[in-house]
Amino acid sequence: MSKAKCDHSSLRFSPSSHASGGHYKRPSQRQRVSATKSNARAFARNDKLFLDEDPLAFPAPLILPGDDLAEEAEEAQSFQEWVDGETRNPVTAKRKTLYVVPSPRIDPSLEFVREWQKPKVSTNKCQIDTPNIEEIKDYLAAFYHGLPVKVMPPSRSRIIPWDEPKSKSRKNARQQYLGLNIGDECVRIRARTRSNEIYGGQLNLDDLLDAAISILPKDAYALIMLVDFDLYEDEDDEFVCGRAYGGSRVAVVSSARYNPGLDSIQQIERLHAWPASHCAEYMASCVSAEPVLKKQKTRTNDKASDNSGPTLDGPMKDAVLAYKRLPSVDSAPPLAYALWLGRMCRTASHELGHCFGIAHCVYYACSMQGTASICEDARQPAYLCPVDLAKLLGATGSSAAERYEALLAFCERPGNLDTHFFGPFAAWIRSRLYLSDE
Repeated sequence: MSKAKCDHSSLRFSPSSHASGGHYKRPSQRQRVSATKSNARAFARNDKLFLDEDPLAFPAPLILPGDDLAEEAEEAQSFQEWVDGETRNPVTAKRKTLYVVPSPRIDPSLEFVREWQKPKVSTNKCQIDTPNIEEIKDYLAAFYHGLPVKVMPPSRSRIIPWDEPKSKSRKNARQQYLGLNIGDECVRIRARTRSNEIYGGQLNLDDLLDAAISILPKDAYALIMLVDFDLYEDEDDEFVCGRAYGGSRVAVVSSARYNPGLDSIQQIERLHAWPASHCAEYMASCVSAEPVLKKQKTRTNDKASDNSGPTLDGPMKDAVLAYKRLPSVDSAPPLAYALWLGRMCRTASHELGHCFGIAHCVYYACSMQGTASICEDARQPAYLCPVDLAKLLGATGSSAAERYEALLAFCERPGNLDTHFFGPFAAWIRSRLYLSDE
């Protein structure tokens, strides 16, 4: 969207008009309500209040051109289907801890690898501290409330040289190998140099995931490795931010591309990041020149889908109002740091969700919705929709209210509240907690 400013005065809660010509067909309201129920699990009354559909809190997926659901159909996973999942790993008394692994240290002989952690961009906007792993751990402890979360000692892993026999048959001269020393074991990690890219080198995601499996503690339910390197999966990839081997209960997430200093280079929409991504004018501008005040027919019965008037009060409106009050991210380094931290928290919680057997969401705009690009990622919310919240409560045994209160406490920490990720999320949570008391 080319406008320098936007007041986000009208929000759209239904998919964009682009959805009608693509793969996506949103489940009906009846299907969405049914998807939160299970014959095998009955929730307490207070939890049920948070599992009810509220269109003013849970909009539909955006479905903008290039979005994941616009390009490829995803199967819906109801709560009952999650309960019945044969490959889902149950949380047990002996296996319930979530482990967070810091980015590996680098052997002094590999100074060139250390340079790979820094973007090759000459701008002060990139001079931001990498998100603190203890803060990410605390966010995950709130998101997965009821389960212990621990950080593994940084000394557990180190990148060291790897001697690979030279072969005349090697097809890619840019590919090389590094060793990831973990305890008494050393795992070979593929790497490649990138001479004309944002980062000078990348590590292979699949190899890191295999390494994560090898260090999974006996008492771990799941483990997530957070690395400060750009990643790739195969030679055709430009980059990848993270992935999970859900059945193996491991995930890897990279902080590299989430650096706000790279937003302009990567063409990430700042003005309409979540929650402003549901701005009706912005959504219309992404798909056509269609006037936003025109009533549009939709396949749903959601009252909030009508864009013809002002947006009704509710969690989404409260989140957008909080977002509008904030200054530019670039106006102060702490704002950029908090945005980077928020992006890491959202992606880490998403990838761990796959370790709990939760599939990509198609019911609502949701933290578990899949994304096809770094730009779409910035438009996704931090919250779980009612369907995926039911799954999480079923796994952790926590109550919805206690979980929301833990997340709110994190968002309201000094330095978090008046920032672009945590401030709007706090407003959204407060509205949900307030409405549940009515």
